Amino acid sequence: MSKIFVLGGTGFLGYYTIKELLSRGYQVKTIALPPLPKEDLLPTEVECHLGNMNDLSDTEIRDLLKDCEGFIYAAGADERTTPQKPAMKFFYEANVLPTQRIARLAKEVDIKKFVLFGSYFAEFAERLPEYHLRNQAYPNTRLLQEEVAFAEGEGSMTVTSLRLPYIFGTMPGRMPLWKMFTDQIKGRPVFPALKGGTTMVTVEQVAEAAVGAMEKGQHRHTYAIAALNMKFQDFYQMMVDALGQTETTQVPIVDYEQMRPMYEEMDRKAAENGLEHGIHMAVMSKLQTEDLYIEPAETMVALGIKEHDVIKSIKETLNKCVTPS
Repeated sequence: MSKIFVLGGTGFLGYYTIKELLSRGYQVKTIALPPLPKEDLLPTEVECHLGNMNDLSDTEIRDLLKDCEGFIYAAGADERTTPQKPAMKFFYEANVLPTQRIARLAKEVDIKKFVLFGSYFAEFAERLPEYHLRNQAYPNTRLLQEEVAFAEGEGSMTVTSLRLPYIFGTMPGRMPLWKMFTDQIKGRPVFPALKGGTTMVTVEQVAEAAVGAMEKGQHRHTYAIAALNMKFQDFYQMMVDALGQTETTQVPIVDYEQMRPMYEEMDRKAAENGLEHGIHMAVMSKLQTEDLYIEPAETMVALGIKEHDVIKSIKETLNKCVTPS
């Protein structure tokens, strides 16, 4: 039986990845930031260490990993973080440098498979070059994160990257991150949408993809996973419905040029406060005029991702966001 190390095993993605690994007969070891969201969150057979891996010495990390054959990197900062400017420096230090170090140390202790959880913004930086997303801090550093991990693995460790889209599901002890969006809509008579759409998956599908990439993935391959494509307007309407505002909140499609001054002002105010978005709001909003769709079959067969009821998962997620604790 192989032992797999999951970085961030008490987080949303790591938790479900551990569940999937255990269901397939793997042994699991993890490290995660304290405190536990729920005391008995993980089964007793999981070897769980609480702490920050970045605070450990190289020797301590090698000792932690030396009995493992695989590594799943389910940690890092995402685009919802608005750091001090320059954002490029923040995301480089949060995502790129730790990945490079851990991949190097994993290879040194003879780990054979390394799976990185990345972002679908890296995918669209390649698919939509006209948006110049490589000049934006978050997509730029997500692409660089992949490249340094691939380079560290050369010769003996298979490194793959999952490019993750909108993800839905719930877990014990944590409120879904989507609550920040339902909170924005609460009580508003109008919540406009741009004309594009996005691809979506369930958290169970992310876990299946992670284990599939570890078992079947090819070195230097990136897998942009998908299960359901949906217009932003339809998704916002689902949030409105979950809030019980179906009769009181409209979700019209608006023209980007009409909204652009507002987004440019958001970027200006961020800069005024010494902050910078990982993708500038004027760019992010323009991107949302596109259908950021991915064909599910591209990765479902390759990684063994199963069909799940994504709509049901979205509804359950949003219901948890709007239900008082």
